[in-house]
Amino acid sequence: MSESVNVVVGTPVYRRGAFVLDKFLANQKEIQQNYPASALVLATEEDDFIEELERLLSSWGLKGKTISFAVVKPDYARNKAWNLACGREAIRQYVLSQTEAGYLLFLDADITVDPNVIETMEREIQGYDVVYSGYAMQRVGIVGFAGLGCAMLRRDILQRVSFRCLEFKNSEVFPEDALLELDLIRAGSHIKKGLFLTINHYESQSEARSTSPGPLGLFQKIRASSIVRYTLIRLSLVLHRDIPGRLGFICTKLLGARL
Repeated sequence: MSESVNVVVGTPVYRRGAFVLDKFLANQKEIQQNYPASALVLATEEDDFIEELERLLSSWGLKGKTISFAVVKPDYARNKAWNLACGREAIRQYVLSQTEAGYLLFLDADITVDPNVIETMEREIQGYDVVYSGYAMQRVGIVGFAGLGCAMLRRDILQRVSFRCLEFKNSEVFPEDALLELDLIRAGSHIKKGLFLTINHYESQSEARSTSPGPLGLFQKIRASSIVRYTLIRLSLVLHRDIPGRLGFICTKLLGARL
């Protein structure tokens, strides 16, 4: 990939989850037009999907590439979270080994964002290692602040972390975004979270939950706090339960879906 690429947009994708791929790619076209020094890297585990994705990149006139990856997990593991973790890890390794990009911006394939997303995230990441822009989670409408659906990481921090997953014998899963956050906090990384962008998170081809830029409320600030998150993640690892997810869902139901 050309050295002129400063930002790689990384997206794990699988055929069944690509139900708004046309909207996603149209959005990527706008993003690249606004920020020419960017490229899209799609990662899929489905070998029969690679050629189709390459054709789509070409037909949309997008700068980018499709890479394949294998899902490596324990024999007892069943959750699809492993696929996502391995996809993100494949993208991380590709960015470090095949590009000179200074930033990796993760955008999920069921999300569309403000076409100025790269300029906005580059501005917000100044003085930080990682910046997250919150978005509404599917089905429940909880606004998440540490999901990798829209997150930018500096190249130097990519060299110090990796993407992994944990699935306990009780079938509880600890996904790659929570484990990444734990590793970032342990590494003393400077993390920024907020609502910096208009983001549409699609639940179907025609229905999306949207978030808009704005200040965080008090409860949102507490939920996004690194100290609070670190404590809850550590507790989750001890109890083999997704404590942040459970608390977020309960509090949102009690206090309102826009927390």
